[in-house]
Amino acid sequence: MSDVTSRLWTKNFISVSISNFFLFMTFYFLLVTMPVYVLNEMGGTASEAGLATTIFLLSSILIRPLAGQWIERVNGRLILLVSLVIFSGASLLYFIADTIIELMVVRFIHGIGFGMATTATGSIVAAIVPDSRRGEGVGYFVLSSNLAMVIGPFLGLTTMQAGGVSNMLMMSSVSAALGFVMGILITVPDEKKGQKQVKHVKSPFRFKELIEINALPIAISGGFFAMAYASLLSFVSIYAVDIGLQSVSSYFFVVYAIVLLLSRPYTGKWYDLYGANVIIYPAIIFFAIGMMILGSAQTAFMFLLAAGFAGLGWGTLFPSFQTIAITSVPPKRRPVATATFLSVYDLGIGLGSLLVGLLAAKISLANLYGYSSLYILAGLVLYYFLQGRKLRLEKKQKEQEQKQKQLVDI
Repeated sequence: MSDVTSRLWTKNFISVSISNFFLFMTFYFLLVTMPVYVLNEMGGTASEAGLATTIFLLSSILIRPLAGQWIERVNGRLILLVSLVIFSGASLLYFIADTIIELMVVRFIHGIGFGMATTATGSIVAAIVPDSRRGEGVGYFVLSSNLAMVIGPFLGLTTMQAGGVSNMLMMSSVSAALGFVMGILITVPDEKKGQKQVKHVKSPFRFKELIEINALPIAISGGFFAMAYASLLSFVSIYAVDIGLQSVSSYFFVVYAIVLLLSRPYTGKWYDLYGANVIIYPAIIFFAIGMMILGSAQTAFMFLLAAGFAGLGWGTLFPSFQTIAITSVPPKRRPVATATFLSVYDLGIGLGSLLVGLLAAKISLANLYGYSSLYILAGLVLYYFLQGRKLRLEKKQKEQEQKQKQLVDI
């Protein structure tokens, strides 16, 4: 393979990764500030504050299968630009939403733009990353959303506390606009070839085309582990207060991101060199260890050590799962596979947040995180039967074919 065809850090890859960063920056920015906004500025209830997040996620889940179909039938770049217009426009609508109902409508529209855009960026990455570096490329791409997860909440709360609601909403709009600007710079390769395929795929619409069956096994695995990850997203800051470590709670995801940055150059390359299972099984164990340490943490060191293990575990699992999803189907079905994977993942996050909220009312968060480690270890069995066994057999068959080819050459 030539250096040109194996290049990863191209203009397109950098642009789509930065665009994705600002998309998730806006998402996490509003994720932490919207409940405060609903309660303190709009006089809403706690249930309405939670509904603001639920509606956003619901609309993004509902639109993703359709977005995958549109990308497959039309063009990934066009769908991305349309979605970024919706996403950026909705960011401005918050300024004129004066009632709770109006705010919920805006959240629904915003979620539609987010669901379409993240499906499009994932599909574009699948198209532009060289096959020989797919694990590495998807890993770096997902890192852009991981970094946003750290920076977004910090900037959101800081801006709201220091500058008020108007500055917070303005910062959110600027972030969305930057995502749109970076999206304009993206060009999808082989667009003419893709246009020829439009005639081929323009068949009567069928509901089953919204879901990619081949991507479902790994999507279910991802959704299973996402339910455990949801407990970190939603409750780790509350847990830090419970155990008297609120002074270091903001550093949890900072350590998480640092570990990701340090490990990403290796995990992605190992995926490409040795296969998915070599990376995924240890990552599941690291994730479980992180939750076990978190459940027993009494000191800042143990709390942040848990963040490191969780970052190495889940931070490796998610891009690996997404890579499997897009490589399990023909190129033209990758947009639908991406949509299928992300929809099930979001469903796992939503269900996980709901279940953790219900369980937290009955057991302590310390016990919940401890039990979560057992839940994650059980996922080893689930992954093996849904995907791991198949990948092991495929790798073994490929090695046998290579040996036979070498014997023939001799």
